[in-house]
Parts: sequence; C-alpha cells; structure tokens
Amino acid sequence: MYSLIGKLWMVLIIVSFISCQNTTKTKSQVAPTKIQEKPVEKIFSYIKGDYIIQQDTVRKFDTFGKIMGKYHLPYAAVYKITNKIKDSFDIKRIKLGKAYTILSQKDTLDSLARPKVFIYQHNSIDYTIVDFQDSIKVNHIKKPVKLVKKTAKVVVENSLYQDISNHNLSPKLAMELSNIYAWTVDFFHLNKSDSFKAIYDDRYIDDSIYSGVGTIHAAKFVYGGHKFYAFRYPVDSLGNNFAYYDDEGATLRKQFLKAPIRFGHISSRYNPHRFIKLYGRVKPHLGTDFAAPVGTPIMSTANGIVIKRAYTSGNGNYVKVKHNATYSTQYLHMSKFAKGIHVGSVVKQGDVIGYIGMTGHTSGPHVCYRFWKNGKQVDALKEKMPPAKPIDPAIKERYLKDIAKLKKELDSL
Repeated sequence: MYSLIGKLWMVLIIVSFISCQNTTKTKSQVAPTKIQEKPVEKIFSYIKGDYIIQQDTVRKFDTFGKIMGKYHLPYAAVYKITNKIKDSFDIKRIKLGKAYTILSQKDTLDSLARPKVFIYQHNSIDYTIVDFQDSIKVNHIKKPVKLVKKTAKVVVENSLYQDISNHNLSPKLAMELSNIYAWTVDFFHLNKSDSFKAIYDDRYIDDSIYSGVGTIHAAKFVYGGHKFYAFRYPVDSLGNNFAYYDDEGATLRKQFLKAPIRFGHISSRYNPHRFIKLYGRVKPHLGTDFAAPVGTPIMSTANGIVIKRAYTSGNGNYVKVKHNATYSTQYLHMSKFAKGIHVGSVVKQGDVIGYIGMTGHTSGPHVCYRFWKNGKQVDALKEKMPPAKPIDPAIKERYLKDIAKLKKELDSL
C-alpha cells in the first residue's frame, strides 16, 4: 500500500519537474515585446511639441511689426529682426491674405509665449522662415513637388473656361492656354467644334496634395478650321528662357495681344457708322468694348511707355500707351489705375495698367480699347500684327527633330 502511494508521489514529482522545465523554456524563448515609438510630429521641419503653434493670414493694414506685437514680441526685438533681414526678406511686401505661422515658447521671465519663428507662405510651394531663437536667420524654402504628366482633349461647346471645368480639369489650364495663344486665338469668338489638345504637368506636394497645372509642354488648338501647334522650347543654348513655337518653328508671339483682358466678351465693336437712337444721329464708335466684371485687370497689349493717365467726363479714367512711332493704344472707363502707372512709366506686354470700371459715359462695366496706327484710329481686330522673331535658324533642324514625338502624341490623343 505504502509502496504504491510512494510510486504515485514519485510520478507526480517527475511530471511537475518536466512541466516546470517546459514552462521555463517557453518563457525564455518568447521575444520581449517591442514598444513602438510614435513618430515625431513636425511642422515646417520644427518639432511640434517644442512650440506653441499659431496660424493666421495677413489682414488689412497688417505689417510684420504689427503681427509680432500681437504675439507679444517687444518692439526692440522687432526692430533688431527687421534691420538684420532687410537684404534677404522684404517684410514690407507681405501680402493680404497670405498664410503665416508663428512658433512661440514660454518666456522664463514673465511666462508669456514669445514668438521664436515666423513662417510666411508665399504660395502652396514657397515659404520663408525667419528664425530668431538664438541668432537671426532667414531661409527661403520650396516644398518638394512631384510632377505627373497628363494629357487633355476638349471640344468647345460653351466657353473654354466652362468646358475645361466640365471635364474636371483645372481652370488654370484655361489661363495657361490663353497665355500661349494670346496672339493667335481670339478667345472671345471661339466656335462650337473648336478644340484643343495638351500635354502638360500636374503638380503635387507631398505626393498627394494637388498644387495645380505646371508646364504645358505641347498643345494643338483647332480654331476656325485651322490647326495651331505650340511647343515649348529653349530660346538659347543655356536653356534658361523658353518660348512657344509652332510645328514649323514660327513663334506664336506677336507684337500685340488680341485683347486687353483675359476673359469676358465683346459688347460693342469698332463701327465708324454707328447710329445712336438716343442722339438721333451717327456717332462713330472708334474702339472695341470688352465687357467683364468691375475690378477685372486690364493689360497693356504691347510694350510701350505711358503717355497719358487722366480723367475726362466721356472717357472716365483712362491710360494711353505709345508703343513705337507707328502704334499707340488707349484703355477707357477704368475703375482705378494700377499701382505704379504714371506718365512716363515703361510697361511690358501683359502688364496690368488698370481695372475695369464704369467711369465716364458708359452703361456697364467694360474697357473701351482703342488702337492708333500712324495717328489714326483703326479696328484693332482687323489689324494684321507683325510676328516676333522665329526660332534661331541654327537650331531649327534640331527643334523639328525634338518636337516630332510630341506632335505625333498630340495628333494621336
């Protein structure tokens, strides 16, 4: 009896020993659990947890000093910063509506949160950092941009802008095309069945945030039954400057733009025999009226010098530009003049010289665009303007070879 009990105890002891051994072994073989560290959150390369972050946009009458004062930076410190950075960042040119970020830290003396870093966003890609934590430093930084090649084909049914939107394309594509074809296509008189094709880049920040249309590499506009190609190509061996040329190497640029505004419509044409019922007589209309909302920018259609900036009861606010010994242009009924436009100002083609309004004798917002040739007013829309220089003959053969693939791709879209 006792012998049997003893044997049972011995078996239990051996089983328990083996079990303990296995348990110990199993525990020793289990790898320790790794604690995953949370990624450090940053804002403009600064660690978020180190700062009090305040973000806003530049408001009316804001200055750098006023903004810094709002966030408790003493005037003496503001003066020191502005004096130090004046050659690398012009704080006088911060613009209304632009975003900025203030990074602050508690001051040990009075416990107020004092600004340490000012970040000004010029646009979605470019920003400037003014860091005054220890020494005063300025960094101009571009966010990395990813370019994605895209193609588009649109047939005009309503207007270029609307049809592009209907195809879920960026409105900026319409703006860029209007710049490229500003001397060639009359965007105020597009016809149904006119169309365009384009090869261009879309831009993305941080691989996912859409940042708009980038470069248009090639385009083909079918306008009034004619094909107008446009290929972007460097005008010099350094590749610093680019222009758009057609499929034969002729430039798309001409001496004058087709219109002084980008978009709108022609409300009244040049008509030397116009009869006005109100007056009961013929009263010539010696300009072309381009209607658009009040405030729409008015551009000089060519390079020149401002020879008049004035107001009359009939013309309202107007600017006259002399382009050369042959041509002058005039822009009437402005709501206001553009900043820096005075008699003697040199303007380039496309520069904004004023804004559409209703000053003078007018029944609606528009700019009356008048065109002089050899001292006589003529119909701007019927004048054949001389083109600028074609592509350099020395590189024309290479150009035609380089664009062949793009042309084939456009035609096959």
